[in-house]
Amino acid sequence: MSTPIDVVLPAHNEGESIGLTLREFYQIVATDQGHSIRFIVCEDGSKDNTVAVIQETAKTLPVILISENFRKGYSRAVIDGFKASTNPLVGFIDSDGQCDPRDFAALYSEMMEKDCDLVVGYRNPRKDHWTRLLMSGLFKQVYQLYFDVGLKDPSCPYLIIKRDALLRLLKGNVGILKQGFWWEFFARARACKLSICQVPVTHRIRTAGKTVVYRPTKISGIAWQHLRGLAKLSRELKSS
Repeated sequence: MSTPIDVVLPAHNEGESIGLTLREFYQIVATDQGHSIRFIVCEDGSKDNTVAVIQETAKTLPVILISENFRKGYSRAVIDGFKASTNPLVGFIDSDGQCDPRDFAALYSEMMEKDCDLVVGYRNPRKDHWTRLLMSGLFKQVYQLYFDVGLKDPSCPYLIIKRDALLRLLKGNVGILKQGFWWEFFARARACKLSICQVPVTHRIRTAGKTVVYRPTKISGIAWQHLRGLAKLSRELKSS
């Protein structure tokens, strides 16, 4: 029997995709692959039918819903989901269907074979809009000046981590990069001296809807927030 796993997903206005994402993931990872999984969905002040869809899905699947009637942001939603986990292993996927559940077996096998604290995917190829790819590529160059994480894709939201390692990582002022959580997450993972393994994963186009964070009109503001956040994060990790 596989080790029980909590799978965390944040969700904001994902009513069109969250139900399909949960059902597909459970069918492939739990039913077909035989993993013991439980979902922790961190609903983040959605204005559509996201909550209703999750509640309906929870009637047939193991789903814990954390819901707020206000928007707290991606990073805080992810952190709250992680803190609600109790199983020995904690996985993460986004709720928009971009993570292919068939890749979960490779992540899990890598962790078991190499006894990694953390195994993360790298999207190969990454299927985002060119503006998102450009922003990510430029930011990665600056990021590498601050943090030598040694990852091919340090913003990939598809991973499994041992819960004891996760609890060590979550100490401190986590959530400095409010919309760039994974860049911060992997910098903290290296600072905690976690062993990290990487495997290639498929990156799929969103099942439905559009991102509300990385819109072209918001990119300049997000970039400035990220740069300020990097400097603050670097100071914290150097002083710890």
